[in-house]
Amino acid sequence: MSSLDPRAPLVLDTRELGRRPGSQRELELSVPAPAELGIEVLSVPEGSPVELDLRLEAVMEGVLLTGTATARLEGECVRCLEPIEDEIHATLQELYVYPDQHDRATENDDRDLDDETSLLEDDLLDLEPLLRDAVVLALPFQPLCMDDCPGLCTECGARLADDPDHTHEAPIDPRWAGLAELQQDPQD
Repeated sequence: MSSLDPRAPLVLDTRELGRRPGSQRELELSVPAPAELGIEVLSVPEGSPVELDLRLEAVMEGVLLTGTATARLEGECVRCLEPIEDEIHATLQELYVYPDQHDRATENDDRDLDDETSLLEDDLLDLEPLLRDAVVLALPFQPLCMDDCPGLCTECGARLADDPDHTHEAPIDPRWAGLAELQQDPQD
């Protein structure tokens, strides 16, 4: 019995390909985004539409999935914490191996197939791990609201893009602070 639910939005049925190498099927799907699709500061909102343009092709070892995923992103700039809204286009490509092919390769000690190999379960494939990997790898490491975002003032936290001439008085060296107090004392 398969652990995959064939009704789940990111589970695809490959029975139509019939294990005939060369047979293929093209799909255009809109699926709800799974939870936590992204990184801490930039992600695809849960439940928002993810547009998938996919091609499933039967090959000798299994099913080759290629395509793209497009989704809306929300997050915040790592320098100034302003909200960011953007779109991501991720490329998808994965070979889902038939279980009998995987077992045969394991018996023959084939190093090409390892524990990271994606397997078909009852001719079903789970797209979620591939989608997660592709989206996370396509995201910028440190998202910015604009390429030259100046960030926040280290003294008061003001957003420097809103006030480019923002300055503070030079800090007084703590070793001279006592002299500043003498200068401010009124003389009788």
